[in-house]
Formats: sequence, structure tokens, C-alpha cells
Amino acid sequence: MKRNPLYLARVFLIFLLCGCQSKQPPPSTTSTYLALGDSYTIGESVADSLRWPNQLIAALNQSEKKFEPATIVAKTGWTTDELATAMEKATLTSKYDYVSLLIGVNNQYRGRSVENFREEFTQLLDRSIALSGENKEKVFVLSIPDWGVTPFAEGRNRNQIAQEIDRYNTAIAEVCRNYEVAYFDITSISRKATTSPNLIAQDGLHPSGIMYAQWVEIVLPFFNTLTND
Repeated sequence: MKRNPLYLARVFLIFLLCGCQSKQPPPSTTSTYLALGDSYTIGESVADSLRWPNQLIAALNQSEKKFEPATIVAKTGWTTDELATAMEKATLTSKYDYVSLLIGVNNQYRGRSVENFREEFTQLLDRSIALSGENKEKVFVLSIPDWGVTPFAEGRNRNQIAQEIDRYNTAIAEVCRNYEVAYFDITSISRKATTSPNLIAQDGLHPSGIMYAQWVEIVLPFFNTLTND
């Protein structure tokens, strides 16, 4: 039995459309990012959009990489043990594409030993790696800023504060090196506040959005050579 040419043309068109639909690219996915820390991560005294994790996500979303809003577990005043307790209570997913950790200034401020800090920091880094799905290449750590250069430290022993911050950061760098986790020194940026007052927020203690933007600039290259698994 002969087929009507019009019928055959319709069948061909249907197959053509189905073939085109099957070749459509899969929907794009967005990455997730967890930022752990204290006042420096929650962005004390700056607008939410100026927090450095949020500035980081905004910058990444302007590139080919696409991210969901940052998940931030941080609070002004937290020490290492307080962050650990908060993480136990927080509702966190089992795996984030990227995880950052910035903690320790309040340990130093309260006069706790570097040895105690190293132990608790190491435990936090272990948990950070676990939250990345055991992918330590997707975890990065920032050094502790030097609050001794701020107006808040007026009348205090600024040299002693700097030396203690350096000892804490030496411990952080050593732990990161042992774990082969990326470490970014933003302490040197914080010390520029001695000659650049605009790097300090209006509270006279915490970084301004301008300083946070400089942190983001040195962290951004970390993402350039990485792809999600």
C-alpha cells in the first residue's frame, strides 16, 4: 500500500523534531559554597552584600561559574570551640562544592594558647573537608587579620597583638600545609589599614567592604583551575 506523500512528510518532521530535542544540552547546575568563621565571615558592621563570601559569590557569578547564595555559619565573637558547637546545631547538607574556614581571632583575643587553638582548628578543618565530600582540593582557609592596627586597639600593645596573630597564623599555615589545603594570607592586607583608613568599617575594628573586596581578589584564582566533580 502506498503512503500519502503528505503523511510521509509529517512522519519525517516528527522524527526530526524528536532528534533535535534529544540533543538539547542538559540543564546547567549551580555550585554550593559554605563559609565558616566568626565576625570576619559574617561581615560585622557592613551590609550583607559586602560580606566577603557574598562578594566572592557575586564575582564568581559574573564568570562562567554559577553559584547558589553562600551558606554562612559565623557569628561575631566565636572561638574555635564555639564554631564547632554551632556547626553541630546548624542544618548543613552532607556535601558542599566548596568550603572556607576563617577562625581564631577570638581565641587570640581571649588569651588562649596556640597549642589549644591548633588542636581545635585541626578538628574544624577535618570537618570542613568532610563537608566537601572529602575533597580537600575544594577547601580553602584564610589567615587571621591583624586587629591591632585598628582604632579599636588604641592604647593596647599593638606589637604584642601582631606577634600573637603571627603565631596563630603560623600554626594555621602549618596545618594547611600538612593537609595540602589552600591557604590565603590576608593578614598583610589587613595591616594596610595603618595607612588606608577606608579599609576599616565604621565601628573602628572590622574590615570595610573595600578590604573584603581585596580578600576576594586573592581568593578568586583558586576557582579558576577547579571544576565540580
